[in-house]
Amino acid sequence: MPQTSSQAVTSGDRRVQRTRAALFEAVVRLVSERGTTSIAVTDLADAAGVSRQVVYLQFGDRDALLAAAAMDLTERELYPLFSDLTEATLRSRILSAATFLAHHHRFYRPLVTGSGAFALRIAAGRSFAALHRRASLPVLEALSPATRAAAATFVVGGTMAVIDDWLLAADGEPDPRVLTERLTALSATFTGLSPT
Repeated sequence: MPQTSSQAVTSGDRRVQRTRAALFEAVVRLVSERGTTSIAVTDLADAAGVSRQVVYLQFGDRDALLAAAAMDLTERELYPLFSDLTEATLRSRILSAATFLAHHHRFYRPLVTGSGAFALRIAAGRSFAALHRRASLPVLEALSPATRAAAATFVVGGTMAVIDDWLLAADGEPDPRVLTERLTALSATFTGLSPT
């Protein structure tokens, strides 16, 4: 099974890490420029300065690479915003996340509508599960393990659907305040925090 960005590169090989970083940068750049995920693996590999074989060896296929690049960007830029949440910081951090997503809408919009959308949802679910193990949601803790896993999938899928609707509703760059209002209301339910 292809690795996602949230799975550590176990070899410790800096070349592998540099290759992955170059591929992720190429994916973000080319998808953003072209407005589509229908980009040949050869084009992605060339833009990263690697061979097609490297892409297939490390990711298995284009959709897995697209999902890994999206999750790498999300985990590096968005996840740190949500550590140590308090009622005082919840709304401002959601606004920061929404502003980031709005700024990168040319990348995320094609991902949620392209051929790799399902791979992205799977990767996001796995990534959220790993995040939840580090910083759990109080509402999920009272549930049995099986129900907790299903509820986490529901939360991730629902959050992604809200983000997708917001991304797709605007022709240009979406308004981060709109997403902030939606996610702030929803997050209060799942975090137990009342945003100020």
